[in-house]
Amino acid sequence: MQTANVVAPPLVSTEQSPHTGRRQRAHGPAAGRLRQTRQRSTGPSPVTCSWLRCGLLYRGMRLNKFISETGVCSRREADEWIEAGRVTVNGARAGIGTVVNDGDTVALDGRVITAKDKPKPVYIALNKPVGVVCTTERSVEGNIVDFVDHPERVFPIGRLDKDSEGLILLTNDGDIVNEVLRVEHDHEKEYVVAVDRNVTPEFLAQMARGVRIDVGHTRPCKVRQEAARAFRIVLTQGLNRQIRKMCEVLGYNVVALQRVRIMHIELGHLKVGRWRNLSEAEVAGLKPKVESPRPSTRPPGGLAQGERRKPKPKSAAIPFGQPGGVGGPPLDRRRRGR
Repeated sequence: MQTANVVAPPLVSTEQSPHTGRRQRAHGPAAGRLRQTRQRSTGPSPVTCSWLRCGLLYRGMRLNKFISETGVCSRREADEWIEAGRVTVNGARAGIGTVVNDGDTVALDGRVITAKDKPKPVYIALNKPVGVVCTTERSVEGNIVDFVDHPERVFPIGRLDKDSEGLILLTNDGDIVNEVLRVEHDHEKEYVVAVDRNVTPEFLAQMARGVRIDVGHTRPCKVRQEAARAFRIVLTQGLNRQIRKMCEVLGYNVVALQRVRIMHIELGHLKVGRWRNLSEAEVAGLKPKVESPRPSTRPPGGLAQGERRKPKPKSAAIPFGQPGGVGGPPLDRRRRGR
């Protein structure tokens, strides 16, 4: 992949004129003396980095993000396609972490995709019936893409078991997928579960504390009884078949499982097999939150509580050959103070 070469403007230094005794600005070779103390590096110069921060130089984009922003799939699915060798950049097979720049040619299964392919964002909520598989592979019978049959290319945000029903979100916005699925965000998902025998207080307490399953101990969660053989549970993680495995460990089998809420979006009265577009307010709640800067607590002319005063800058180094400096005579400290 080609990289952009940036030519920095000539550095400016100051030298004393032998004729006037004043300092004058020096360019070109004279400024090279300032660079004698700079360590040689193969990376970009500080000037180049400042240009990058100012946005004056095009910065590359990770390949999975580029693919997701065209609306083809999510970033996670893009990584799977890259690993499978289905994606090329400029005719060469791409790898995880590949960065694409303006002018690069990205192809999926031999078909070129570009940022111009990005369609209008779509956000829908589906009441998935039992039997529908949450996959974008069209070769899988009962896949969710064919079931929804949306005119735009959409993909599910997360998964819901084939044997489960209820709320699942679909979109063509890859950035929102990461926002919703990140475990550290502690987004809530609510389910109503029916089991094969009566629910006991001990069972509910154990579910709430967390249960050790094959992949580890589940997080504590909210649980309450809905009926003799039904309960409601709110999770902040989405392990594979998590609720079913938790119940099995405690001696229960799940008869029916329905997801009724994802974060602030509720299933409501949406009929099984039907979908609807999300409202603007619902979409806004899915997007990353931008934190506003906190107001300053610094009093006028003073330091904020707990703040330490910055150390004073060190004095300038003694020039070469001068008393006390490198290559010069020792400094006569006996004359100090006279």
